Amino acid sequence: MPDCNETLRELYLFLDGELTDSDRDHIQHHLDDCSPCLAAFDFEAELRIVVRNRCVDQVPEALRERIARAIEETA
Repeated sequence: MPDCNETLRELYLFLDGELTDSDRDHIQHHLDDCSPCLAAFDFEAELRIVVRNRCVDQVPEALRERIARAIEETA
């Protein structure tokens, strides 16, 4: 079970490609051998695809400009 807990804790970092090669290999090996963790991985990966495809609203140019100004003023 510790491997499952560790894998699930690191799942988002794994999906984001933010792990070292060694950590990625460790989690990939665990996913290859653990159906429940693989199911969680599949769900999260599919959810990301759905969100990416559905959340395509364009931000109005005026809002973009306001945000850019606010960032410049804060920096």
